[in-house]
Amino acid sequence: MSTPAPIDRPALDLDDIHALIKPESQAVDREIEKRLNSDILLINQLGRYIIQSGGKRLRPALLLLSSKACGYAGTAHITLATVVEFIHTATLLHDDVVDGSAMRRGRASANAVFGNEASVLVGDFLYSRAFQMMVEIQNLRVMDILAGATNTIAEGEVLQLLNCNDPDIEEAQYLTVIRSKTAKLFEAAGELGAVLGGSPETEPLLATYGRHLGTAFQLIDDALDYGIQNERLGKNIGDDLAEGKTTLPLIHVLRTGTKAEQALVRTAIEQGGLEQIGGVIAAIESTQAIAYTARRAEGEADLARAALTSLPDSPYKQALLGLAYFSVHRDH
Repeated sequence: MSTPAPIDRPALDLDDIHALIKPESQAVDREIEKRLNSDILLINQLGRYIIQSGGKRLRPALLLLSSKACGYAGTAHITLATVVEFIHTATLLHDDVVDGSAMRRGRASANAVFGNEASVLVGDFLYSRAFQMMVEIQNLRVMDILAGATNTIAEGEVLQLLNCNDPDIEEAQYLTVIRSKTAKLFEAAGELGAVLGGSPETEPLLATYGRHLGTAFQLIDDALDYGIQNERLGKNIGDDLAEGKTTLPLIHVLRTGTKAEQALVRTAIEQGGLEQIGGVIAAIESTQAIAYTARRAEGEADLARAALTSLPDSPYKQALLGLAYFSVHRDH
């Protein structure tokens, strides 16, 4: 596989992108606060704990930017950006229970604070609240996209579970998981922006953009799991290995490492835990697995940018191009 040309730094930086949609983002924050309200105190407490714990809010930002890039001038994009964030948050709550995670976004995960049962049930509440809000839009196309996305995400979660502790997972299988589990909601966010903008010809372009953007984002996340201090990333180094997840850095070692390195990584995946973390990181470094993963992410980001070629130029298009760059060039 040829190495893609480096992506030029975009005209807009992250501060510019945030400033461009600051009023809409603030409106989304208010909508989140309003829609989290429940007569059940625990729902309010746990929901706010996870929503207010930070996060990049890339998926709602993508929806806001896509709708504005397609000329949308209404308010439904605020509602749908909130829906997307609720769906994402629900998946995080369920993920942390499945994975037994103790840290999320640099602090104790919701399940560590409130318990697994509460996390699962509040995740269910967020899913159901999201579908209530979808109905308010009264657009069957919107319902179709989001219902399909949530189903695909669930399938991706199950597939990842089945792949745990399996060192024979190949790169194509790994990509299938992350395109289902992570990239599908990015894809839906981009596509929904075009739906709101009344631009059917742009729907597949922004869906393609979102799919490649989300794939690039997850590739970098999986690389960062082995390459950065945990206080910056917001989780413990080697969490994926501890859970027996065969991510691309490990796949690269299994494909290109020495027999000893391959055997070490194979055993670490099969057994889970962090007993072999030092040797695994050394094997990742010697095979340049992080650089390989970054190149694959760069290629996905380049495909995301290419999908926008025919989109009319605007500050919102430039912001979307900027997101593709920063999805790869980040350290947390």
